[in-house]
Amino acid sequence: MEEGFRLIPEQASAFAARYDMLYWFLTGVCGLFALLIVVLIIVFAVRYRRRPDREPEQTNDSMGLEIFWSVIPAILVMVMFVWGADLYLDETIPPAGAEDIYVVGKQWMWKIQHPNGRREINELHVPVGRAVKITHTSQDVIHSFYIPAFRIKQDSVPGQYRTMWFEPTRPGQYHLFCAEYCGTGHSRMIGRVVVMEDMEYQTWLGGYTAETPVEAGRKLFVDLDCASCHESGQRQRCPTLGGLYGTKVQLADGRTALFDETYIRESILDPKAKVAAGFQPVMPTFRGQVTEEQILALIAYIKSLSPNVAVPERSAQ
Repeated sequence: MEEGFRLIPEQASAFAARYDMLYWFLTGVCGLFALLIVVLIIVFAVRYRRRPDREPEQTNDSMGLEIFWSVIPAILVMVMFVWGADLYLDETIPPAGAEDIYVVGKQWMWKIQHPNGRREINELHVPVGRAVKITHTSQDVIHSFYIPAFRIKQDSVPGQYRTMWFEPTRPGQYHLFCAEYCGTGHSRMIGRVVVMEDMEYQTWLGGYTAETPVEAGRKLFVDLDCASCHESGQRQRCPTLGGLYGTKVQLADGRTALFDETYIRESILDPKAKVAAGFQPVMPTFRGQVTEEQILALIAYIKSLSPNVAVPERSAQ
């Protein structure tokens, strides 16, 4: 984490150089056209200024000139669009096997949890040279997860789960900001990203022995007695959850919905919003009973369920 003023943040991720190339291309094109327009304005103002000995002249249309100034900008715009769309898609779709990390924004801190359950506040430790997938949301107002050196920024919106990913390329410490004004303490919502060599990261990660999000989710699933509705057999009143993540779910109103993090969260807090086909809207809402961290733990557990695996039930008291 370097001190002092930098016009352009250092490049510390696989995306950084690609984004900078697009940025300088856009800046160069805009600067070139701005300079061309200014020069032409000055030239035409001087050459065709009003003078007593000059009469207005009739000009003829030039099809070649009109095609030229229409086609060239169109080509440049399409290059920008395709280039930007390619970068956007690459950043939006994380590769298989990426390290899953959950982030919850809250006035005024970032709460972070790793796959093994290790938690951090305003610090994010990641391994160098490996893809890291961030699943993030907000507990209160809109925040924005921004790491300048990685060239990634995305709003964290209450009630939504969003994902981004990056691949650090240089060990070191880098700034983490909230880039959306979120209240009087916005300026204090800062942190750091620590990029470590893989062995060092595994040592740091392995020093934590608390329950993982999957284990916490399983315990919460039992405590909330979710199996009383989601188990297969005669007692079943809601869909079985094993193997559903990432699939399309047929809804009672004829629509379909992707069974992802957002769908699971909505089903927990507003179960009548999207009722699965073949089932009645009997699931109660858990709004106000579970926190965002607990919802993320439930999601992690549901994602881990395989088809035809029985969900755990609450033991008889």
